[in-house]
Amino acid sequence: MSDKRKSVLTFITGLIVSVCGLLFLILGGWLAAEGGTAWYLLAGVGYFAAGVLILLRRVAGLWVYLLTFIASVVWALSEVGLDGWQLMPRLFALALLGIWLSLPWIVRSLASRQRERRAVMASGLVYVLVTGAIFYSGWRVTDARFVTHAPFPAQQATPAATSSQDNDWRYYGKTPAGERFSPLAQITPANVAELKPAWRYNTGDVMRKGEDKAGREFSFEVTPMKVGDNLYICTPHREVIALDATSGKQLWKFDPHSNTAANEYLACRGVAYSRVDDDAECPEKIISTTADARMVALNARTGETCQHFGNQGYVSLTDHMGEVPPGFHFITSQPMVMDGRIVLGGWIYDNQSTGEPSGVVRAYDEKSGQLAWVWDMGRNPANAPLKPGETYTRGTPNGWRTYTADAALGLVYIPLGNATPDYYGAQRRPFDEKYASSLVALDIHTGEERWHFQTVHHDVWDFDLPIGPTLVDLPDENGTLTPALVQTTKMGQLFLLDRRTGKPLASVEEKAVPTSPSLPGERLSATQPFSTGMPDLSPPPLKETDAWGATPFDQLWCRIQFHRYRYQGKFTPPAAGTSIAYPAFDGVMDWYGASVDPAHKVLIANTSYIPFTMQMMTSQQATDQGLMKPWRGWGSGQPYPKPKEFAVGPQYGTAWAAVVKPWLTALGAPCSAPPWGKVYAIDLTSRKIIWERPAGTTRDMNIFGTHTNAPLPTGIFMMGGNIITRSGLIFMGATADDYLRAFDEKTGRELWRTRLPAGGQATPVTYLGKDGRQYVVIAAGGHGGLGTRSGDALMAWALPTRP
Repeated sequence: MSDKRKSVLTFITGLIVSVCGLLFLILGGWLAAEGGTAWYLLAGVGYFAAGVLILLRRVAGLWVYLLTFIASVVWALSEVGLDGWQLMPRLFALALLGIWLSLPWIVRSLASRQRERRAVMASGLVYVLVTGAIFYSGWRVTDARFVTHAPFPAQQATPAATSSQDNDWRYYGKTPAGERFSPLAQITPANVAELKPAWRYNTGDVMRKGEDKAGREFSFEVTPMKVGDNLYICTPHREVIALDATSGKQLWKFDPHSNTAANEYLACRGVAYSRVDDDAECPEKIISTTADARMVALNARTGETCQHFGNQGYVSLTDHMGEVPPGFHFITSQPMVMDGRIVLGGWIYDNQSTGEPSGVVRAYDEKSGQLAWVWDMGRNPANAPLKPGETYTRGTPNGWRTYTADAALGLVYIPLGNATPDYYGAQRRPFDEKYASSLVALDIHTGEERWHFQTVHHDVWDFDLPIGPTLVDLPDENGTLTPALVQTTKMGQLFLLDRRTGKPLASVEEKAVPTSPSLPGERLSATQPFSTGMPDLSPPPLKETDAWGATPFDQLWCRIQFHRYRYQGKFTPPAAGTSIAYPAFDGVMDWYGASVDPAHKVLIANTSYIPFTMQMMTSQQATDQGLMKPWRGWGSGQPYPKPKEFAVGPQYGTAWAAVVKPWLTALGAPCSAPPWGKVYAIDLTSRKIIWERPAGTTRDMNIFGTHTNAPLPTGIFMMGGNIITRSGLIFMGATADDYLRAFDEKTGRELWRTRLPAGGQATPVTYLGKDGRQYVVIAAGGHGGLGTRSGDALMAWALPTRP
């Protein structure tokens, strides 16, 4: 290399080191002024001095950099110990820069004596060793977080012998109880690594232009329904498709031709199956919903509409709802079909306004599609029929996700959300306060309420219940089986209740939570229910040292934000300004819930950990910033003005708007340290964690706008559920690194994984095909919120030959 080129490189290098030091000085001084550590300020002095000396072509600059770096290592170890993933943002970029400073063409341009050159280049081993130690300790800390707490319990019940119906997967959770447990055992921990692709079906329903902009999400999240030899799925634009379960060959396709232009969230998580033997036209129906709030019944054999159902196969879900702008009401989840009833609620475009369309729960006759009963909490009694001209109570909490049911008790379990809007509750009514974020048990034949249990009081955090509970029979201290349920929550709490009465089977305690500062007019609850008798899967409270980033500088910026934002734990009250919401509306566990092994009484839950920020501002401030537009309200005749992006909740009818976004750095990295995703196994009898482990890598984390990042085993964000088989396997996609994995249920060890063509943010199913082989099937379609690849593939795997 010529002397001129060396001189230019040395100048650029000195400039880079100086800028790094200057950034540390500026940001470090800001952090210290906010009450954080003064270390970055001190380190900035050293790195800036090193850069200036290099610009002056003094070899002393290399030694000053080395000494400052060694001091940085000591400081980092004092903060986070040997946690490699925590050390990475503190040291990795600085170590790489140090390696560059040790290269011959830099050293020779600064050091004139041969001995000094050798010494400086030899010092580069310090940077190399630190880099290696970061990755080594990172893998070690991943292993250390793979913790076994308790022995795997012995089998307590014998699963029923596999029958034709046991081989079906007729509900999201396989059965109305929602266990997501298969009695199949052909694929085992011993042979799962031999799984091979069996077939692939591409729906052709792909994301259209603009459907991933401004927070809009397009997600192929369907859980296939298996009945007999057929699979039934729905797509984000609400096409319904029937496939041969063994070959993946398309049997029929139905397109409702609904307008999805106004829908912010394009997803369909499944369809429902109905069999009515005395229905001559359509004895077997597929019940689905459309993006424009209609229910449709299709002949399961042909895909044609069942003309005698509703109005030529359709039922309007906006009847008696009052004003419903396009995109304000639709259903993402499968209706619950049982005992002659089709029960559903609906997704409301929440956090937009007071007085939004009702969250009413409705049941329809399985044969005719006629309305059978309603449950409208604003009426007394709630299941009283409407009088002519009446509409359902507006703005009530809605049950938007999958329901579960107990046929023996005749109960359907409804997980409820919040009264709109989500983050300001001063105007909520007594029945809103009573039922928001509650689990409600209704008589499936009449809609009469049997009991309800509230998981959050006066919920202003969007901690709504995202899925119905999983039902399981558990032994008491005398060995007598008790009909129980486990309710997962966005907070990471698990509530164990008697499903007959709603009474807790594991201790629930009211504990004090912060109530100040809060927004004017709010009446926050001084206590919240904590499920102290069950393992708590919620994250520990954040502290400054938990701040993370892809580089030292965005990590430092997150530390500054931590001190500038308000944060008082999981129940931090919304107040003017910006606060940290952790967990947030995506939750520790979201719409996918948890699975249960009824034989061993073990629950498997996959969890995500990512903080959000919540910025509360006046409506006028939000309008002045262009985040929302003035609106005269319902009944004014003025079309509803959508906010600038989905993250903006205008909360019309109140004085406050909310902007809720993931807490990320400028590079798109999380502002909190890994692990970002974990899987837990919990013994429901002893109520203890059996094992826990991080799951997923950073391969597709997308920090730099690509899907080709280093696959660090940090544990990654998840969206999608898991299933369990009798042979002791857990199958799960969900992770943001585009893999389908199999874990050993007893130990948590990963036994197999396969790359998917797009994100597997769905829940898999397993069944026996006509050829006698056990298949594992998942939708690989990605998720807009996680930033995974979008696709339209339904993928199947099986053993090469039947054992």
